[in-house]
Amino acid sequence: MRAAIQRNTGTRNLYLIPYLLWIILFVIAPIVLIVYYSFFDVEGNFTFGNYKDFFTPVYMKMTFSSFWYAFLITAFSLLVAYPTAYLLTKTKHKQLWMLLIILPSWINLLLKTYAFIGLFGTYGAANKMLELFGIGTQQILFTDFSFIFVSVYIFIPFMVLPIFNALEELNPSLVYAARDLGASPWTTFRRVIFPLTISGVKSGCQAVFIPALSLFMITRLIAGNRVITLGTAIEQHFLVTQDWGMGATIAVFLIIAMAIIMILTGNRNRK
Repeated sequence: MRAAIQRNTGTRNLYLIPYLLWIILFVIAPIVLIVYYSFFDVEGNFTFGNYKDFFTPVYMKMTFSSFWYAFLITAFSLLVAYPTAYLLTKTKHKQLWMLLIILPSWINLLLKTYAFIGLFGTYGAANKMLELFGIGTQQILFTDFSFIFVSVYIFIPFMVLPIFNALEELNPSLVYAARDLGASPWTTFRRVIFPLTISGVKSGCQAVFIPALSLFMITRLIAGNRVITLGTAIEQHFLVTQDWGMGATIAVFLIIAMAIIMILTGNRNRK
């Protein structure tokens, strides 16, 4: 018996080797390199100045802007995704509808971004619709609205999927019991459905908020650099100014912020 247990333990440990190698090579090693580069200035000299510069008003304003836009994108995604996921659980062929929602996420992000440039452009479909309603041509592209709209569109599938799974796992007898006890539809949702699906909401918020913090391509192509985030700053420092140390410093703080968000929104087991 003891020998069999030891063999099973050894087999499990053997299976862990590829996973551990993946974690070391593609998670731990890149983080170590980022932290290492953050202690060097643009001339390659060791310094703590990058961390000091990060707490200047310029970068603090950029940090606040990143969190604010990430919050807006997450909030609007949740407002759209939760009713969508709830309606999907009530329809026939729900798996097919879910596939149609997830399908756009398989398309390259750059292609979708360029598609919206055409739609929101001066002669695009959006302005054509406005002209039909007598509103006239508007500047839609290179605005905060276009940036948030496109970002929400891109992140919607990542919010819908975990909420849909949480709603599917909800025991319907609990909803029936609330109705039998005289609860209104709103009270049932507020006191039963939403609390029991909060794990899906947290997972969706993680899947949207964390990548939204580091957006840079959409800010450049859709917002026309009118929206400046930490992701944009990292891109500029690495590709334009060649100040890898400052770019790595910003990335370090982004990693810390993402880790804190994951801890705060993580699902904790309750007795």
